[in-house]
Amino acid sequence: MATLLIADDSLMSRRIISRIANSLGHKVVGESENGLDTISKYIELSPDIVTLDIAMPIMGGIDCLKKLVSYDPKAKILIISAIGKRSMILEALKHGAKYYTTKPLDEKSVANAIKITIEDNNPPPDFDAFS
Repeated sequence: MATLLIADDSLMSRRIISRIANSLGHKVVGESENGLDTISKYIELSPDIVTLDIAMPIMGGIDCLKKLVSYDPKAKILIISAIGKRSMILEALKHGAKYYTTKPLDEKSVANAIKITIEDNNPPPDFDAFS
């Protein structure tokens, strides 16, 4: 069982991700609506994995990702975002995201992304494939 912090400005998305994580036997220890709050909750809760949206108020996902990885280089961060542009995926992976999946939320895709991120045994990304 892993602990998760879910960061997404959409309550509906947070509920869906939480339901999927719980169905896999994981525990959601916190939720956040913006990047700034995510950082303080990460420090407070020390979750095993963070699901992070890109487009959030106050501090966006990429800036939050950079700060989380700076604070904890071993942070396991899964990006779940409606922004599926190759440039954004590449940027997130370059800055330390372990995996990236897009919305709309598909239960199998999210479950697989959580599994891959927790196991952290996916090969390093082929950045040239995103160019």
